[in-house]
Amino acid sequence: MKFSTQEVMAVPIQQAFDLLTEFSELEQAARRRGAQIQRLDALDGPAVGMQWMAVFVHRNRGRRVEVLLTELIAPHVIGVDFTSQGIKGQSRVELLALSPQRTRVMVSLEMRPGTLAARLLLQSLKIAKARLTERYKARVAQYLKELELKAEWQRPGED
Repeated sequence: MKFSTQEVMAVPIQQAFDLLTEFSELEQAARRRGAQIQRLDALDGPAVGMQWMAVFVHRNRGRRVEVLLTELIAPHVIGVDFTSQGIKGQSRVELLALSPQRTRVMVSLEMRPGTLAARLLLQSLKIAKARLTERYKARVAQYLKELELKAEWQRPGED
């Protein structure tokens, strides 16, 4: 099952990449939502090989997700692999400079079943794919808009 969307951010490509690779802020946001996040690597900054384990409750069941940063090509590509209860997947973010102050952000998420139970889950999700796609696109757009607003706050004073 695959989801994808694209949005345009009113920030330069390097700034968009920097905002999207502030992994410590993503960890903090997940913790605020009740997840337990553990770094499994000893890397200092954003680099291929960064790894996390997240444990959280969703629909009254404990979930566990392992995430590995597999691709990091500044300022154009961020790729992660994840595994959770029989589902394996990849997410990829691609950035393209449209102008010095505008960046197209393309986000994709692909999931594949690894077990029979996961296959049944993904089959049931396919029934609601249209609704899930709309929610996915809305959530990505909201997140990128939040990053855009953060970038405005970070800009030096403009008179």
